[in-house]
Amino acid sequence: MNHGFLKRFGIVLMILWLFSGCATKPDPFPPGEPVLPPAPPKPEPSRGSIWPGESSGNMLFADRKAKHLNDIVTIVISETSQGTNKAVTNTSRDSSASAGIDAFLGLDHSILSRNAGMGSKIEIGGTSASTLKGEGNTTRGNQFQATITARVVKVLDSGNLAIEGRRQLSVNSEDQYIIITGIIRPEDIRSDNSIFSQYISDARLVYTGKGVINDKMNPGWVTRILDWAWPF
Repeated sequence: MNHGFLKRFGIVLMILWLFSGCATKPDPFPPGEPVLPPAPPKPEPSRGSIWPGESSGNMLFADRKAKHLNDIVTIVISETSQGTNKAVTNTSRDSSASAGIDAFLGLDHSILSRNAGMGSKIEIGGTSASTLKGEGNTTRGNQFQATITARVVKVLDSGNLAIEGRRQLSVNSEDQYIIITGIIRPEDIRSDNSIFSQYISDARLVYTGKGVINDKMNPGWVTRILDWAWPF
């Protein structure tokens, strides 16, 4: 094989690899970086006051539920979804047309005389038929169950709580991450300081992993480049 061709082919692959690397989306939830903006610092108590301010540790007549900044709350994740979509299309069309000319300013006699076998008049006709049939069916479902403890990172003006929870599990060089963020109402927190994930507003739930198993689930970089650049 021509060495010049191999050289040009290698240069093309390198360019495609560079473009594919630039097109790779960064991880939106890198471990160790906060997802929500940091909360403002807690105001200091008045000078000379012995009351440190209300907190979960000095509520004598209320349940010990998350209410203040940096309080923790247990999230019971139980997500189940199922979706089905089906479409059927069936169309058909038949058409026919015919026309005849007996006289056209004398031109018909000239055309008939030059084309033997056309008969006594000029006739035009045609037929067409088309059919279309399409059918599609898609089904998608998922189920995710877990329990994770989150922290109150901000108390909103409305009294609702912005929470963020992270969990990392490492087994045999395989890292698994569970990240959840959202906004909850203190009224939805149960007496045992837990809340179901269905009551989280603007919930963002991420369950991902990094390691040998995750790498084997993805195609090689040559395959990704060919899939990205192949025009057919």
